[in-house]
Amino acid sequence: MIHLFDLCEAGAISLVASDTVVLENSRNPYQQRRASVASILEQAEKIVVVDSAIRDRAKMLETRGFKAFDALHVACAEAGDVQCFCTCDDRLMNKLRRRSDVAVRVVTRLELRTEVSK
Repeated sequence: MIHLFDLCEAGAISLVASDTVVLENSRNPYQQRRASVASILEQAEKIVVVDSAIRDRAKMLETRGFKAFDALHVACAEAGDVQCFCTCDDRLMNKLRRRSDVAVRVVTRLELRTEVSK
């Protein structure tokens, strides 16, 4: 398993998170997973705070078939000007890869690791 924590610790990536990730993680019923994600989020160099522009963009994405939290994640990534949006959610990843109107490049953890290793 590729750990984002290790990549952050090594200085290979700069993690940008959002208060949407923090909120979603706080609702995770699995304590161990919640704690693991929380430790990764501590490595974030920037936390994107949802504002009206992000909410508006998320609403637009919802009208195009994204689920509410997915739309917020994507809108936060766009607002945070990230180079890569890393996800394990195959459904979201495939949807993002089919879209040309989303301003983030989606990658899997393996793709991110391969890219960082170059």
